[in-house]
Amino acid sequence: QVQLVESGGGLVQAGNSLRLSCAASGLTFTRYTMAWFRQVPGKEREFVAAFSRRMGSTLYADSVKGRFTISSDNAKNTMTLQMNNLKPEDTAVYYCASSATIIQSQLRNPQGYGYWGQGTQVSVSS
Repeated sequence: QVQLVESGGGLVQAGNSLRLSCAASGLTFTRYTMAWFRQVPGKEREFVAAFSRRMGSTLYADSVKGRFTISSDNAKNTMTLQMNNLKPEDTAVYYCASSATIIQSQLRNPQGYGYWGQGTQVSVSS
C-alpha cells in the first residue's frame, strides 16, 4: 500500500526559503513519477513540479521555475521540494503525489496521479 507523508511547511516572510519533504512507503522511486501540487481554498489544485526517473523527466510550473527545486533520495524513499525566494502568492497547501503509470503529456494533470499525501500548509507573509 502506497503512503505519502508531507512535512516541512510553515510560515515565512517573503524572500525566505522552506524545504518540504515527502516520505514515501510502498513504492520504489525508480518506478514512480513523483510530483508536488498546491491548492488554495476555492481554486483548483495547481501543478508545481514533477520528477520521473523512469521517464528521465523533471518539470516545473513557470511560476516556480528558477526558485523551486525538486529532488529525491532513493535510498530514503524521500522527495524534497526546496523553495527559495518565496512570494506571498506561493501560499497554499502543498501536496505530494505519485503515479506508476502516468505519461509524459499528463505530468501537470492532477488526475493522472493515484496517490496523494495529506498536505502541508505553506504561508508566506509580505
